[in-house]
Amino acid sequence: MREGSRSVADLKIGEGGIIAGFNNVEMSLKLLEMGCLPGSEVQLSHKAPLGDPICIKVAGYQLLLRKEEAATIKLR
Repeated sequence: MREGSRSVADLKIGEGGIIAGFNNVEMSLKLLEMGCLPGSEVQLSHKAPLGDPICIKVAGYQLLLRKEEAATIKLR
């Protein structure tokens, strides 16, 4: 995959990355308030049995996100 084309929703359990930015302005404000800042490390820790929601580790805590929300977080 090209740099910047991968999102948090694409991660497998245990994989991680660095947040590069967002592709949804409205959702980015919500995610920024929850600690998903560009340059922060993020790691996928759990997925629900059907794949939605997912649990990520970011900014020293775990955060549950819908897959559609996670898809707006772009990684480098």
